[in-house]
Amino acid sequence: MLPIIKSTGRRRIILLLTALLPAGFLLAQDYRYGIYTAPEISWFRTDVEDVSNKGARAGFFFSISAERHLTDNWYFSSGLAYTSASSRLVNADNSFFRFSDHTATIAAGDPVIYRLQYISIPVGIKIKTHETGYFSYFAEFGLDPKVVINGRVDIPSIGVKGKGAMTETRRFNAGYHATAGAEYSIDGNTSLILGLGYESTIFDITKDFETYETDRTTQKMLKFIFGINF
Repeated sequence: MLPIIKSTGRRRIILLLTALLPAGFLLAQDYRYGIYTAPEISWFRTDVEDVSNKGARAGFFFSISAERHLTDNWYFSSGLAYTSASSRLVNADNSFFRFSDHTATIAAGDPVIYRLQYISIPVGIKIKTHETGYFSYFAEFGLDPKVVINGRVDIPSIGVKGKGAMTETRRFNAGYHATAGAEYSIDGNTSLILGLGYESTIFDITKDFETYETDRTTQKMLKFIFGINF
């Protein structure tokens, strides 16, 4: 499967994320900043038996963040993040997929592959140990208001590849995340980050039309995080 966007488009989004941070936020002396990237795997979870996830798929995550020390070992963190995630749904019955220009019929058991791009604003609380031998350890929990900036779909059984799918995708959503990892100090306030993160949307990803069985499909993501704090 080709990536959801070409590398040039991905670079433009990353540069845009950096440019969107307010200058006052970047210059504040009380904050520490971070740049993170993560390969990830994602999958869907549904609450009905007839519609199910089929396997996990690879994706990509990039974020820029700032954290502020609150008290003792506690920190507040926020930032901007971009996620490219792909997941696959299979319906046990014949189903329909509504595009902007037509409605397609999908046979029972044929997979529908969603490829989604999100921009989110993660907000969280982090707890961090004191540094020992250049290492400290952290855990973070938080919420992720997000918007789908692009949604496409592949349906191999009917020859559809990379067709716009926003008519079947909810644009606004929210999620929650949990992250844990280690921080290795390399020079003064600069440190390398290695972590593992889990993220899930809270609300339904797909739209329910009057001819469909009402369901709730959420997207789960497991991230392998690499980054730098400064």
